[in-house]
Amino acid sequence: MTQAAYKTVFGSIDRFEKGGVQMIDDNVKNYAFSNCFEIASKAKPYEKVVFGQNQIYVLETIRAEGTSPWYTCAHDEFTLSMDGDVEIHLVKLDNEQTVPDENHNGAVLVKGEPRGKKMGWMKIKRGHQAMLPKNTAYQFRAAKPAVLVQQTCKGELSIERWADICQTV
Repeated sequence: MTQAAYKTVFGSIDRFEKGGVQMIDDNVKNYAFSNCFEIASKAKPYEKVVFGQNQIYVLETIRAEGTSPWYTCAHDEFTLSMDGDVEIHLVKLDNEQTVPDENHNGAVLVKGEPRGKKMGWMKIKRGHQAMLPKNTAYQFRAAKPAVLVQQTCKGELSIERWADICQTV
């Protein structure tokens, strides 16, 4: 008995294939078959484009390129580098810069420069992940375009482009 040979191909922002679906008995408009690389290839730096959602929880694709604004969040967030090298700088915010409503969903921009104790920075590469703690300012820095996937809650900075990423035919 011979086993079939399978080759796993990991995409990148420069080389990806659009996902697809084989229809059984449903409408393809009910599904989003895109991928983070395609979304990032068309996005502006640091747009948080939603490509997966389960109630209030979302997966966002972020095109990391150059230096981002400073963000903070009332809940923990999780970031995964899908392609490229990204530095993440962290500052534990003073109380007056944190999100006042502890139930606020999604990231918000920090007003001005973050004030508080510098926590350091980390460099994540393809396949590396990072936890972004609540009430902590974070800033991404990428010398070359990179792709991040962020797990968070849908918020005011979350961008929905379902018409662009959903399969229609």
